[in-house]
Amino acid sequence: MKNPDSESRSRRRWLAGIGGGALGLMLGDAGAAGGAGTGNAIPGATGMGGASARKVAGAGMSALANAPANALPVAVVGGLAMAGLWSPLAKAATAETGVAMRLVATAPKEGVVPVFRAGSAGLLLIHGGDEAFALAAQGLALPPRPWAMNEHVIVGPPDDPAGIAGAANGAEALARIRAADAPMLLFRDPGGFAIVQALWRASGQRPGPRQQLYDDSEQPQQVLLSAARQGAYVLVGRIPVLFGRMPNAGLKILLQGDPTMRRVYVAAEPGPAHPADAATRVAARAIADWLLAPAGQARIAALPARDGLPLLYPLPG
Repeated sequence: MKNPDSESRSRRRWLAGIGGGALGLMLGDAGAAGGAGTGNAIPGATGMGGASARKVAGAGMSALANAPANALPVAVVGGLAMAGLWSPLAKAATAETGVAMRLVATAPKEGVVPVFRAGSAGLLLIHGGDEAFALAAQGLALPPRPWAMNEHVIVGPPDDPAGIAGAANGAEALARIRAADAPMLLFRDPGGFAIVQALWRASGQRPGPRQQLYDDSEQPQQVLLSAARQGAYVLVGRIPVLFGRMPNAGLKILLQGDPTMRRVYVAAEPGPAHPADAATRVAARAIADWLLAPAGQARIAALPARDGLPLLYPLPG
């Protein structure tokens, strides 16, 4: 087991790298805007560094890069830009609302939340969770508004010792892992952890010691390397897996397509303590309203799929 102090220092260096622009943070300043299934091989054996992330995120983003200086500054969690999802949504939203936007930051939530908090972004699009609620509690954001969902998947060894590829859903997959006493990683990501705990409850099983293995990766994006070293299953976000954001060592997506394994994206508009001016607040509200409206939800539903499954899901109903 790694020394906790050493691990903490490594994570602090990773966060410092985000703050310095490692994943395309403050792209407006850099002049590069934004930019139940069976097994599938996972690309990305080497992962995606800052330059590659910006290249993927920047595809189709040139119009956002050249947006007027008074355009609404938006900060978007990295997966939306990396998968090419935000660009078509932003262009459609501008066409239908008249609100021009410029992407000022795209990074993991640890990178984009400080941009919004500092007032450099007037609209923040991230996963719902503690960060969004904290912004609202501090008056920096209005109550977060859900607008879309992405999917988590269960990844594991290619030989699938627990046979989860044939499971009907995530709860059944975890029950099979427990019955086989197969190893499973206890991923540190709060969103993924919450999904796993809900699946255990739904399965009617309690995880044993081998289903609560320590994630010894030094950076959150290296979780697949940790799982591979331990021959373990792990639940992770589908977008970073498919687009090579997580370095991998031969693991496969073994189960996907379970609606209970989705996480919600929320829109955070400026709250009373946020330094945004009145025009920015009006613009942010217009874009958030559009994302939740039938027109925005239809655009989300029409986004490209991968392996027969959407990368981004509209809200149910």
